[in-house]
Amino acid sequence: MRESSPLIRLVSAELALPIDPRVAAMAAAIAAKHPSARAVLFYGSCLRETRLDGLMLDFYLIVGDYREAFGKAWLATANRLLPPNVFPFEHDGLVAKYAVLSEADFHRLNGPEAETVSVWARFAQPSRLAWIADNAAREATIAAVARAAPTLFTLTLPLTSRDAGPIDVWREGFARTYGAELRAERTNRPGSVVDADPDRYDRFAAAAGQEAEVRLSAKDAERRWRQLTRQGKALTVARLLKATFTYADGIDYLAWKIGRHSGHAIEIKPWQRRHPIVGALTLLPRLLARGAIR
Repeated sequence: MRESSPLIRLVSAELALPIDPRVAAMAAAIAAKHPSARAVLFYGSCLRETRLDGLMLDFYLIVGDYREAFGKAWLATANRLLPPNVFPFEHDGLVAKYAVLSEADFHRLNGPEAETVSVWARFAQPSRLAWIADNAAREATIAAVARAAPTLFTLTLPLTSRDAGPIDVWREGFARTYGAELRAERTNRPGSVVDADPDRYDRFAAAAGQEAEVRLSAKDAERRWRQLTRQGKALTVARLLKATFTYADGIDYLAWKIGRHSGHAIEIKPWQRRHPIVGALTLLPRLLARGAIR
C-alpha cells in the first residue's frame, strides 16, 4: 500500500472511525455466515443517524471466493455474472441488507474501468470498516475504497468550469451518478450528500484530484457518462429481477425502498408476490410514469 499517499491516509482514518457497537456486532454476524469473508463495510445514510431502530442498515460484505462464501454454485454464478448479490439480515432487533462482492470485483468496481457507477459512487462517500479478517484484508479494502473518489474526479473534472470549487465538482459528480441509475431518491438528494459534511468533501477533494487519471476531454467525458447511464439503468433492472430469486420477499423490499426514498406509496398485490419477476416488470412502467424512480 502507498503509505505516503494523502488519499490512502484519509481513507484509512475514515474507515477506522468508531461505529455503534450494534453495527459492529451485526457486521460480525454477517461475516460469520460466509466462510471466505474478508471485510464488512458499513455505509449509507444510517452512518449519520444516532437512532438505528426502524431503519435498514447498509453493508457490503467482501469475500475471497464466491463459491466458498455461498456454498451454492448458482448463487456464486449469479454473483460473478451480475454482481452484487443482495441479502436481507436481522440481528439483535436491527434490520439490514448486505451486498456481496469478491475482493477482485470490489477493487475493479471502484475504478474508472467499472461498467456501472453503483459501487464507486457509494464509496466516494463516507464508509466504515465494521469488521475485518486480517491486516491483508484491511490493506486491500483501503486500497479499493481509495479508488472511488479519484474515479469520480476523473469523470467529472472535464465537465466543470475552471473556477469551480471542490464542492462544485462533488455536486456535479453525485448528480451524474444519481442520474446513471434508476433511483428512488428525491431530486435534492445528491446535494444533500455533500451538505451533510462539506468539510469532509473539501479534505478529500485535493487528494482525490491528485490521484485522478489523465483528464479526459469534455467530449470524451460526456460520452463515458452516457455509456454509464445506459449500462447503469439496464443493470439496475437486471439486478432487481435477480433479487426476486436471491432476496427474500424481494418485491416487498423494492416497494418499501421506493416508498421510503420517493414518498410514493407502492402497493404489492398478492399475484405479484406469487410471480415476482412479472410483478416487478409490471411495476416498472408505472413507477417511471409517476416519477417514483428516475
